[in-house]
Amino acid sequence: MDDTRAEQARRTLVSSLREQGELYSTSVAKAIATVPRHEYVPDAVTDRAYVDKPLDIGHGQVVTAPHLVARMTELLEVRPGQTVLEIGTGSGYHAAVLAEIVGAENVFTVERVPELAAAAQDALARTGYGGVTVVVADGSGGLPEYASFDRINVASVAPEVPDPLFEQLADGGRMVIPLGPRGGSHELVLVTNRDGRLERTNYGAVRFVPLIGEHGFPDEG
Repeated sequence: MDDTRAEQARRTLVSSLREQGELYSTSVAKAIATVPRHEYVPDAVTDRAYVDKPLDIGHGQVVTAPHLVARMTELLEVRPGQTVLEIGTGSGYHAAVLAEIVGAENVFTVERVPELAAAAQDALARTGYGGVTVVVADGSGGLPEYASFDRINVASVAPEVPDPLFEQLADGGRMVIPLGPRGGSHELVLVTNRDGRLERTNYGAVRFVPLIGEHGFPDEG
C-alpha cells in the first residue's frame, strides 16, 4: 500500500469512527491518523488494514479492531510523558498508538509469543517507534522491574484483575482490562487506583483472546 493511499485510508477511518461515536479525543484521533496500521498486519490482509475489524496475525492472536483501540486509549486518558504498560503486544499496533501520544520511550509492552514479539519489534522500529520496550514474558505478572506505571492497557481477557498488575499501577493510575470467562461475553473495565483501593467501572461488552499466564488463564495448548 503506497503512502498516499494509506494516508487517505487513515483519514477515512478516523472520520468513520467519529461519525459512529467511537472516537472523541483529538490526541487519539491524531494518533490513529498517524500510525500506519498496514505495517502491523500480515501481507495477506494489507488491503483490509483500515477496515474497522480485528485481523488475524497468527498464533491464535489478532490485531484489535480500531474502534476498540480508540475506546481503550480514550478510557486510559493518556498524556505525553506518562509511563504506559501494555499487556499483549500482538502486532505492536496499539503500542504504536500509545507511543504516538506519550512518547515511545515511555511505552513498555509484554508479549508471551516470541515470534510475535520479534515481528512487533521490527514493525515498531520500521515505523519510527523503536524506543518502545518489547519484553517476552508472562504478561499477567506485569513488569515489576519497570514499575510503577501511570497507565496499564490489557489487550486480552482475564478472569479478574491480576494482583501484580494492580500493584504496579501508580496511585491515581488507570488500567483498562477486559474481564470475563475464557469463552462467552466479556466486559471492558476501567480500573483506577485510589490510594491503594481498586475502583472499577464497566464500559460494555467486548470480545478478546484470553490472557494466558500465572495470573490469567492456563495454557491449553
